[in-house]
Amino acid sequence: MIHTIVFKDDRLSLLDQRKLPLAEEYFECKTYKDVEFAIRDMVVRGAPAIGIAAGYGAYLAALEFVNSDDFDKEMEKALDILNKSRPTAVNLMWAVDKMKKLLEDNKDRSNEEKAKLIKKLAIDIEKLEEEMSLDMSKNGAELVKKGDTILTHCNTGSLATSGLGTALGVIKYAHEEGKDIKVYADETRPRLQGARLTAYELDKEKIPFKLISDSVAATLIRDGKIDFIVVGADRIAKNGDTANKIGTFMLSIVAKEYKVPFYIAAPSSTIDFDIETGKEIEIEERDESEVTEIEGVRIAPHGIQVYNPAFDVTPYQNITGIITEKKVYFQENGEFNLE
Repeated sequence: MIHTIVFKDDRLSLLDQRKLPLAEEYFECKTYKDVEFAIRDMVVRGAPAIGIAAGYGAYLAALEFVNSDDFDKEMEKALDILNKSRPTAVNLMWAVDKMKKLLEDNKDRSNEEKAKLIKKLAIDIEKLEEEMSLDMSKNGAELVKKGDTILTHCNTGSLATSGLGTALGVIKYAHEEGKDIKVYADETRPRLQGARLTAYELDKEKIPFKLISDSVAATLIRDGKIDFIVVGADRIAKNGDTANKIGTFMLSIVAKEYKVPFYIAAPSSTIDFDIETGKEIEIEERDESEVTEIEGVRIAPHGIQVYNPAFDVTPYQNITGIITEKKVYFQENGEFNLE
């Protein structure tokens, strides 16, 4: 299995996904600010993995401030900095909120005791995400029929979480069950997570697949060459509206038109019960260079304007089912009940 996050001897090492697939190098985080940079610059990415990294970032902050008389205030500042590193993935906020609650519940303990509790919680978050990944993969694989051809978008495997993954975890588990599946992976512009990361994982797992440009997917769906579509999520609203990598919404429209099942795979930690619909999800807009350059090489004219949202929101009406570690949620009377 690919080890995206390695925590050992109070040091956090993250497989640097900016350099995959051409180089397998680890980025060492010695401070919580290193973790904040790693999340913001996409050294680590994928909603569950971001949450796990933030948990360990909290522990690195605790180590830094353990001898401070203002430990609680310094921790609050550090957690707020981590929380703002990327705005869309709710797992980040989920992990940070757990840390804040832990500190509030244990405010009378010593700094050393608090640091130990934070370390334990960070480890527990990683273990929980790994367990949820396995259960989710099993639940999703039950929906896959023998011989299915599956389409997926962006990267949702071991690089995006701990364990098998989310949507790609479903694919891996179905493959392990001998269901003789085939996969099409979208390249996923502009950062090419499909071409660089999903292709990397599928190749390592020896799962039969073809890489396609994003613009090919609609033709494959129209021509009846896709049986099953499964993607991940960075945030799911209470009603089932789902924020995922830009391009997901387009896939959902074509899938609905041609009656191809369209599934979301995400742990329950990705469901944000504090927001009613996808209209409340903040969509991160990233630097224009991601669109105008590839590996530092300019491919577009200088001086042009660029719009580069990292995510889009797929309305729940376009979603066949939401696969979690608990169960697969289907609409009842035209609505999802995710409670």
